[in-house]
Formats: sequence, structure tokens, C-alpha cells
Amino acid sequence: MSLDREWDSIRPDRSFRAANAGMSILRITLLFGSAAVALALIAVPVLDKQTRSSSRDPLTSGLDTMNTGSVGARATYTLRRSVLQPSPSSVCIIRPDGQRSGDC
Repeated sequence: MSLDREWDSIRPDRSFRAANAGMSILRITLLFGSAAVALALIAVPVLDKQTRSSSRDPLTSGLDTMNTGSVGARATYTLRRSVLQPSPSSVCIIRPDGQRSGDC
């Protein structure tokens, strides 16, 4: 028996195979892909809950909840509210002829 054949029988071929590298890249991709999907499934509902709860409270959300509108076509007037008025619920009503009523 030659020395080369003995060496091959003791130590199997350890050459680089592209198929082995491809499988390891596939495994790593699947591992990180599944981790990203799991994180998305957990994080999205949590963040959505925080966003909805903070948008309901106008004092902490920073949203202006001012509503505007008109009542009837004949009665036109302007409602004014100011932070400078004594009460937060004070309303000043201004008619088209300039007449003011309420807390002006």
C-alpha cells in the first residue's frame, strides 16, 4: 500500500465545497429572518398600543382638538375662546354686526 492511500483512509477529504458554504449561508439567513419576523410580531402591537394610548389624551399628545363649524345658514357668528380669559370654558360670541356676547 502506498503512503498516499493510507493517508486518505485515515484522514478523509477536507477540501472546500461550495455546496457546504451555500447551506451555511442559507441557515444563517433563515435564522436571522425568523428572528426579524418574531421581533416584528411582538414589537408592532406593543408600539401600536403605546401610540393609541398617547393620542387619546390631548394634554400629553400635543394635538390641538379645536373644532369649527356653523349652525344654520341665517345665523352666522364667530366663537372665540382664549387662554387669557378667566375661565377655560369662557366663550365669546361675535355677530356679523360686531355685537359681542358671552365672556368677551
